[in-house]
This record gives sequence, C-alpha cells and structure tokens, in this order.
Amino acid sequence: MTKTIDWIFNSTKTIAIVGLSDNPNRPSNQIGSYLLNYGYEIIPVNPNIDSVFGIKSYADLLHIPVQIDLVNIFRRSKFIQPIVEAAIKIGVKSIWMQDGVEDVYASKLAINAGIMVVMDDCVYRQHKVWLRQNN
Repeated sequence: MTKTIDWIFNSTKTIAIVGLSDNPNRPSNQIGSYLLNYGYEIIPVNPNIDSVFGIKSYADLLHIPVQIDLVNIFRRSKFIQPIVEAAIKIGVKSIWMQDGVEDVYASKLAINAGIMVVMDDCVYRQHKVWLRQNN
C-alpha cells in the first residue's frame, strides 16, 4: 500500500473531493482545507452547495472542466460505483475512498482501467505519514 500512496502523493496536483461539505465541522471540509493548505488544487463535488473555500462546486465529476488527478470520496459505500464509473470516464489517475468506504467491485473496475485505488483509509492521516517519511 505504501508504494501506491507514495505514487499518489507524488503525482497528484488536482483533487476532486466528492461529498465535500461547506460545514467546517465535517471531516470532508477539514481534510479539504488541509489539502488546500498543502498546495493541492481542490475541486468540490457536491450538488447541494454552490462553493466551498470560495471555490465553485460541481454537481458531479463529469461537469468539471479541468483534468483531475485524484478523486477523494466522502460518500457511503453504496454510492461508490457510479462515482468510480464517472472517474474512469474522465481519466483520473487515482481514486481514494475515505475511512469506512469500500466497494470491491468498483475498485476492480478502476484498477482494470489503470487507476490506482485506496479504500477505507484517510487521505489526511496518510498524507501526514507521507510527509514525515519524505522530509
């Protein structure tokens, strides 16, 4: 897993966060803010909000007008497959499903499309470990 995580952090510049909340008390918002502070370009994906951190939010991945490197997913496992299918369509490099989020079938679809996948793990926690190991 470390090799996958190293590759993701070394190759990622633009992150679409699916399920990003505009509520600062929500983990998605806190992690989005953290990633933004570390220089990543964040693209909110949430059909229920207009913007987060002053950045326009999109209803889904297919409407984002720029290339995405990583799709970070804050949705329940039962909603994962259509998100992964959209990520495959737009040609992302990697998909990260946060703690408690897993879909083995969708993960296999992504891997078969050449996309790196992390499931049931926290991008924030792993980024902090990665920083310690690479600084």
